[in-house]
Amino acid sequence: MIDTEVVRLRQLRNAALRARALAKALKSDSIDHCVFAKSALMCWTISRIVTGHLRAHPYLRYQQGPSQIRELTDRALASIVALTARRRNRCFSVYAPELQSVSRELADVRALTWSADLSDALGRAQLQLHRLAQELDASARHAVGAVQENGDALEDIGTETNWPYLAI
Repeated sequence: MIDTEVVRLRQLRNAALRARALAKALKSDSIDHCVFAKSALMCWTISRIVTGHLRAHPYLRYQQGPSQIRELTDRALASIVALTARRRNRCFSVYAPELQSVSRELADVRALTWSADLSDALGRAQLQLHRLAQELDASARHAVGAVQENGDALEDIGTETNWPYLAI
């Protein structure tokens, strides 16, 4: 594993943990918001895959996990964003860009990794993330009763249309 791959893995882990914190903050006790619970679980799974791969690295400084300050910051920002989103009844449209960010980072890491095992695990996560995006889109349409103004933003998450570029 090279330094750039470690940086990409850490960026993926940070994006997944931010999305997880926001999903946990947006989740309510109602059954209508189970998509946020599923999303939080999926982001946690992606984070654990990446953390496990980083901890297997022989260099000690690459094995470090996210700091507690990052966790507290993510949780605080997610609480503020979730409070604002709930007041405006825009939970789904606020969460869609976070899920897109995780999807983009996941596609980049998967396309540029050298490890077949990591690529396979992230490929399964990418398919589940695509299904979750479709479920989020359906929940958003059901909650509003019509197509939302940000409905097109959810279509960009698909694995068929999300090909990362290779910077040479």
